[in-house]
Amino acid sequence: MHAMARGMLTAIVAAVLAAAPAVAVAAGPVPVIFDTDMCGDCDDVAALAMLHALESREQCRLLAVTVSADHPRAAPFADGINRFYGRTEIPVGVVRPGGVAEQSVYLKLADATFDDPAFAGRERYPHSLRDAKDAPEAVAVLRKALAGAEDGSVVMIQVGFSTNLARLLASPPDDASPLDGTALVARKVRLLELMAGAFRPIDGNAAFEEYNVVKDRAAAAALAEAWPTEMIWSGFEIGIALPYPSQSIRDDFRDVPHHPVREAYMILSPPPQDRPSWDLTSVLDGVLGDRGYFQRSPPGKVTVTEKGATVFTPDPAGRHRYLILENDAARARVIEALVQLTSQPR
Repeated sequence: MHAMARGMLTAIVAAVLAAAPAVAVAAGPVPVIFDTDMCGDCDDVAALAMLHALESREQCRLLAVTVSADHPRAAPFADGINRFYGRTEIPVGVVRPGGVAEQSVYLKLADATFDDPAFAGRERYPHSLRDAKDAPEAVAVLRKALAGAEDGSVVMIQVGFSTNLARLLASPPDDASPLDGTALVARKVRLLELMAGAFRPIDGNAAFEEYNVVKDRAAAAALAEAWPTEMIWSGFEIGIALPYPSQSIRDDFRDVPHHPVREAYMILSPPPQDRPSWDLTSVLDGVLGDRGYFQRSPPGKVTVTEKGATVFTPDPAGRHRYLILENDAARARVIEALVQLTSQPR
């Protein structure tokens, strides 16, 4: 092609592209930090499995896991789950003195070995963290993960006690960032999703004191008062309305001989029991909130009472909302999404 003709064609193409409407570029994976008690209920295990499934789908990227319950096997098991999914690089931090001490019936899985003698006692869920004392402190992990993230990008998902995140807000500048905790959160975090509180009467009790709030009420109150970004609360009533089907626990995890979700549920809530899906709802809304699985309340303000109940006051300028499950059709759609993500093969 003659140079002049080439130049004219280039100019025409440039003009057409300039006049064309902009094409939306798909957003990248959502950066997520997962703060979990990983101790009492087995839904924490399923929630972490969901995050790994979503990362495999390139819909999220798990930056860190922090544990808010004081139990020596919680962090090792969280690390084992990450490694089960092939992600050995994810840092795991733990709450330090003053955290809520918890018991667990399923954390013995952190020490479980294969039954087959041919494996010579090899761990089912290998982990580099041998004990919680070997893990870094949660606030340090949170600050480092946030400092390395793009501004306004991170979704934080809290499905346990508020201890770690309240301490994050109160943290001073350090080697990770010259910003104090509140300023760092305000700069880096887009949204906090948390499974906490109750926003509908539970068994006729309009002032229900939900476990995650009550166990560290002061931290929950501080978080509700001072967290500087939008907060989406998944109340106790949401998880109760979404029982995870025991049939899935029995039938849907056959891609491997041992699966942490199946084994945790079989220990704590074996079939034919269906277990409420509290923590999974915050993961689903946090990563796929634009898919319309839940409705959200109008904006307002959540306050925590002296006894640990959560009170929502509507306010157009408020940064707090809570999840609403609209009807039976929405319920069925959410349960199907939870099952498909939780049981997705590695």
